[in-house]
Amino acid sequence: MSLAGLKDKRERGFLDGQFLIAMPGMFDSNFARSVVYICAHSQAGAMGFVINRPQSITFPDILVHLDLIDQHDAIMLPERTRAFPIQAGGPVETGRGFVLHSDDYLSDSSIPVSDDICLTATLDIVRAISHNKGPSRATMLLGYAGWGAGQLESEITNNGWLNCPASEDLIFDRDLDDKYERALALMGVTPAMLSSDAGHA
Repeated sequence: MSLAGLKDKRERGFLDGQFLIAMPGMFDSNFARSVVYICAHSQAGAMGFVINRPQSITFPDILVHLDLIDQHDAIMLPERTRAFPIQAGGPVETGRGFVLHSDDYLSDSSIPVSDDICLTATLDIVRAISHNKGPSRATMLLGYAGWGAGQLESEITNNGWLNCPASEDLIFDRDLDDKYERALALMGVTPAMLSSDAGHA
């Protein structure tokens, strides 16, 4: 599913608002030890964001790249703005930025993805954040994860993923190093308990 599919979605799938947590046997290096927040799931496919992958690009880098400020102004930004988190959201459209955020900021282009979380992928939110007028909780992700019809269901059946209800605190937590373990802990699971082989009787 693409971002356009998210905008057009009419039904909520059973994975909407869920975390996907990669199993040890995950064959795709893009998703090894990843935690994915699913924003949309339907018969047409699924779309979400990896929330535990660091990104070397900084928020000031993005502001300069978008010509919103020049290099000198970037140096003068307050520390809170300079430290705004940027993450690698997935292997699709990696040059495009998306902001997951709390619902205290809304624009015409914001898309609600849960009762409390929205997605905005336009320059207005980047400008708002740079002027300290953005949402109270937010993270920017470059790229997203997308699955075609039936693809994600097949990966779950083949023991590729665990799923559980998402934690808003974990989505916006800036400490990425142990986010995988903390997501598993939501289910009462530790990495040592997981097998890379599907369990068949």
